[in-house]
Amino acid sequence: MAPEKLPFLPSLLLPLLTLLLPQADTRSFVVDPDHDRFLLDGVPFRYVSGSLHYFRVPRVLWADRLLKMRMSGLPDISLPWALLTFSFLSYVPWNYHEPHPGVYNFNGSRDLIAFLHQAAIAKLLVILRPGPYICAEWEMGGLPSWLLRKPKIHLRTSDPDFLAAVDSWFKVLLPKIYPWLYHNGGNIISIQVENEYGSYRACDLSYMRHLAGLFRALLGDKILLFTTDGPEGLRCGSLQGLYTTVDFGPADNMTQIFSLLRQYEPHGPLVNSEYYTGWLDYWGQNHSTRSVPAVTKGLENMLKMGASVNMYMFHGGTNFGYWNGADEKGLFLPITTSYDYDAPISEAGDPTPKLFALRNIISKFQEVPLGPLPPASRKMMLGPLTLHLDGDLLAFLDILCPRGPIDSILPMTFEAVKQDHGFVLYRTYLTHTVFEPTPLWVPHNGLHDRAYVMVDGVFQGVLERNMRHKVFLMGNLGARLDILVENMGRLSFGSNSSDFKGLLEPPILGQTILIKWMMFPLKIDNLVKWWFPLQLPKSAQPQAPSGPTFYSTTFPILGSVGDTFLYLPGWTKGQVWINGFNLGRYWTKRGPQQTLYVPRPLLFSSGQLNKITLLELENVPPRPQIQFLDKPILNSTLHKTYIYSLLADTLSTPEPMRLSGH
Repeated sequence: MAPEKLPFLPSLLLPLLTLLLPQADTRSFVVDPDHDRFLLDGVPFRYVSGSLHYFRVPRVLWADRLLKMRMSGLPDISLPWALLTFSFLSYVPWNYHEPHPGVYNFNGSRDLIAFLHQAAIAKLLVILRPGPYICAEWEMGGLPSWLLRKPKIHLRTSDPDFLAAVDSWFKVLLPKIYPWLYHNGGNIISIQVENEYGSYRACDLSYMRHLAGLFRALLGDKILLFTTDGPEGLRCGSLQGLYTTVDFGPADNMTQIFSLLRQYEPHGPLVNSEYYTGWLDYWGQNHSTRSVPAVTKGLENMLKMGASVNMYMFHGGTNFGYWNGADEKGLFLPITTSYDYDAPISEAGDPTPKLFALRNIISKFQEVPLGPLPPASRKMMLGPLTLHLDGDLLAFLDILCPRGPIDSILPMTFEAVKQDHGFVLYRTYLTHTVFEPTPLWVPHNGLHDRAYVMVDGVFQGVLERNMRHKVFLMGNLGARLDILVENMGRLSFGSNSSDFKGLLEPPILGQTILIKWMMFPLKIDNLVKWWFPLQLPKSAQPQAPSGPTFYSTTFPILGSVGDTFLYLPGWTKGQVWINGFNLGRYWTKRGPQQTLYVPRPLLFSSGQLNKITLLELENVPPRPQIQFLDKPILNSTLHKTYIYSLLADTLSTPEPMRLSGH
């Protein structure tokens, strides 16, 4: 029976029946230290793998992406005696599966077991990286933000509060994947413990030992456990009993780094667990790329050395919703919605010239599958479409926060009011008349991350973490001051401390510390998904709409539906929903990303109406129109002088922003 035609079976049986490999009691994946290699079922083995994150791809497109990876030039795993075998690597983000303490979600696009099954159908081995911290440029590096409800918690250490939460999570997750371990008949050949821990400031070996013991207790002694770190992180990231691997990119000195690795792992195969095929993008920076010759040359040299390699990323995907992470490199740098990564398979799942070049390199070491790669998906153009005003955000406050505000003398953080993502509205009233323009500011860089300031409903301007420190206000005694704060993504890498969101310090107006605040945690996704379809009455069109405002329109697609890219010329910054699905952030004015990827499964065909909703946070263009394009625009950044103007409050002499790697 072909794997593709298997009937529904209990998940415990699926790995055994889909892989068609030797029986579980004869299967093994181990390190052969005497010959510096892996052994798969006793046969010499190495892998070339590619990273793909199921949480960045809609579930209905998993099979398409996995097939394209499978067809990228490596042999069928039903031939385990082959020297070189293709696999893929994926993280498991804790915060994606445990949104609230003790509440777990493995449904829909969060169905990890269905994803492993889909990989088995594609005949791919799996390297799993369950964290608990994963980085991945993902919100808070995959750690759930509810951990920060205990403000003194020390993340990624042997802090009892952190370990208790980790233990609870892994006692749910690891038993789910246990049947899928290779020696049990599944397709998971190895599992990573933590992630790049040597780059974290703590260097807590007790924590790493605790994790290693927990993994062994729940998964047994037969599964290969490993760590990965950059060269500078090997000292604190490696641990005896866990196989040590390293990560680096095409521009790094391969010989020097592998020699350093040998100081920590003297025997066994050389492994680069993250060979960077591209790089991430930050808002306000250029779109990152890695040249095809550099990437292919590095891969070929590693394969000549007999190393096993994982290409990060092979298919990047998208940071839908609010899931992007951020870095702190002198400035707070949130990551774009697109996670295209200049990867061999594009954000839309299409083969790129880099993919064909890598396939050619692999063919020098192993026969590649016969037949062409699946073609690019059909793309669609539509528009321009004119959007209509639904109303300003404040008009929907009762629906956005049905339980009403939380009162406090001092402002409370997102974590304190149990708001994980999105927006919180902070409200107070002026205690005296402000006759002249007076600066409103938040001391000690205490705004995380971006604030939209209104007085009596009139938009006044923007405050921004590290960049825009003041807005000048006037107002009468009793005037209502509203500050809408946006969480732009929690820090996801490095020696960062806990990244609390919201107003961490009380704002100051002139010399007056503002107190007596009301906090409104906003459920904007609920408004868009459940209330807007009821066609609430439209607000009158203001002469110059500005500030947080909702716009929407409906449109049919009369022909066949294809993938497309939403283009928002003239819009400033905000959030987009298609048919109630949170597509992610746009920031047209800042760039580099100008279009948002819209996968075809999100759209209705046959003339059924689709609905697009925008929350524009700053300024609406004179003609509030959008278009759907058949190509993405990922590299259109405003001139650096614009960024420097934002830094004027922070840097006396602006310098070009230098961005280092992970």
